[in-house]
Amino acid sequence: MTPTPAVGKDTMHQNPPPLTTTTVTVAYAGGDERRGPLTMGQANMIRCILRDDPTHINIHDVWPVPEGTSPAAVTDALRALAVRHEGLRTTFPHPPGAAPVDQVVAAEGTFTVTVLDHAELPGDPAEYAEAVARAARAGRFALEREFPMRITLLTVNGQPAYVALAFSHAVADGSAMAILREEFAELLAGKELPELTSLPPVDLAAVEASPAGLRKSEASLRYWERILRTGPQEMFAEPRGRRPGTDEEARQLTLRSRRGGRALAGAARRTGHPEATVLMAAWCALVAHRAGQDSCVTAVPSANRFHARVARSVTTTSQDALLHLDVRVPAFDALVSRTWGAVLNAYRHSQFDSVRLWEMIDRVTAERGSHFGRDVVFNDVSALPAPLLGTEMQIGGEAEQELTWGPPQALPTRMLAFTYRTAPQLHISLWAAPSVFTPEEAEGFLSGLVLLLEAAAAGDVPMEALAEVTGIRPAERGPDWLRVDGCWVAPDAVRETLGRAVGGLPVWVQVTGASGAEPDLTAYIACGDTPLKPEEAHRALTALIPAAGSGVLAPHRYVLVENPPAEPDRSDAWRRLNTINEGTGRSRQV
Repeated sequence: MTPTPAVGKDTMHQNPPPLTTTTVTVAYAGGDERRGPLTMGQANMIRCILRDDPTHINIHDVWPVPEGTSPAAVTDALRALAVRHEGLRTTFPHPPGAAPVDQVVAAEGTFTVTVLDHAELPGDPAEYAEAVARAARAGRFALEREFPMRITLLTVNGQPAYVALAFSHAVADGSAMAILREEFAELLAGKELPELTSLPPVDLAAVEASPAGLRKSEASLRYWERILRTGPQEMFAEPRGRRPGTDEEARQLTLRSRRGGRALAGAARRTGHPEATVLMAAWCALVAHRAGQDSCVTAVPSANRFHARVARSVTTTSQDALLHLDVRVPAFDALVSRTWGAVLNAYRHSQFDSVRLWEMIDRVTAERGSHFGRDVVFNDVSALPAPLLGTEMQIGGEAEQELTWGPPQALPTRMLAFTYRTAPQLHISLWAAPSVFTPEEAEGFLSGLVLLLEAAAAGDVPMEALAEVTGIRPAERGPDWLRVDGCWVAPDAVRETLGRAVGGLPVWVQVTGASGAEPDLTAYIACGDTPLKPEEAHRALTALIPAAGSGVLAPHRYVLVENPPAEPDRSDAWRRLNTINEGTGRSRQV
């Protein structure tokens, strides 16, 4: 749901133009012509492609070319990849105004390579190639006819140096780009590629549409629905936070830490769990600690290639695994053990019909009177067969630990992290929303992650000691904030938003519930002569919640009265009024 972020400075305007620009048309033939329905991953990404800014949804990569390689060898390798992988020969025909439902694989066709020849590559050559690739992301791919790779060959006096590419996210994701990059290098080295073992997209769609595939999708939807109905709707629900639907611009913060790499390896050895599990446990522990939550809900986009049939498939499998991890354990080792099972459960439920998923999200959040926020995204791509972006993946200096700030980008989440390496350095890039994290707090979060791993390598860490060990403090909320139905809520914010939703009618929100139990919210609305029903008030409030301030959920019950009491800030005064009508607000069904 979230593409690989664009990284690196835009340096193209700082560099002299190439000596010549030519376009080479490359023909390919030898594949099979096929047609079939979309895969679930394709449908998910096409939904985003038709809706989102192309610079956000298209993806890119840079492939270095070994010295001495001829331009013909480069085009031959590209041609071989197009013939080998059906996904690269796939288009998505559809009438104007409608979304595609089928994919068509061509047996033959052409693609173009733009050749930029230079006397010498300007500035930092790898950074320049990165900027060329990133610039090619601009412009929406014509799904029904365009070859899904925009290819630029950078040459020096006719000798290839880099291939800069932009991909349609409908045919490739980060893993697919890494596979193609690896195979491109092997072809240029004269190696013979092994037989394909993972399914091409048309066959993958058939598996997904089989009875077993449909049962898997249904199970995934039920898994997601349980989390959406019971989990926190915002991880970072606090007075200074914005709603999850509000994009912010966040700068990239990159950690390169040899200390972190050693600590992660040591914690994995001591606990007997894989490094990926330990890192996920540490991430979730700190996110929940910082957010002041009992659980961590985080999207894990790279989680759905764990099955052999898709492990090396050149297609997009971009669907979130949604991890819901309860962090209420005495110490970190117990959390690591719990994480293992929770991650596997999330992975098993990361294949679903994305259209039905979003219909379910809309339905459930309307019934609950909430707005599910994809607040936290953790994408561990450290196990991919090749680095995604050559300029960013280079190992840094010999410093034990460094934090560096990079360029900003639009951030549709509150917290996005990419783990690129775990050894010899722990290499993580973080984008944290400025409304929730100051620059110092963002740096403190990544530094605190290393401190937690170092402590976990030495011994079990009490969860109550996280602030002391890491220096990270939980979010501060005023005394009026309280936990309602698993979410942090500000009743005054609920009252203000409901008042706007019903056109300025007097509103009072009362907190009810037995001592020791989570409270409920009851909203009183003085209608006067205004015709209003409880379900109408609920719908009006739900419509405002995505753009409202943080901490707004719908009440459980709406009570309609005629006029406000003489003392409108006293709950007992509202309770004594005659009730005109009342009804239930949020649904609690699971």
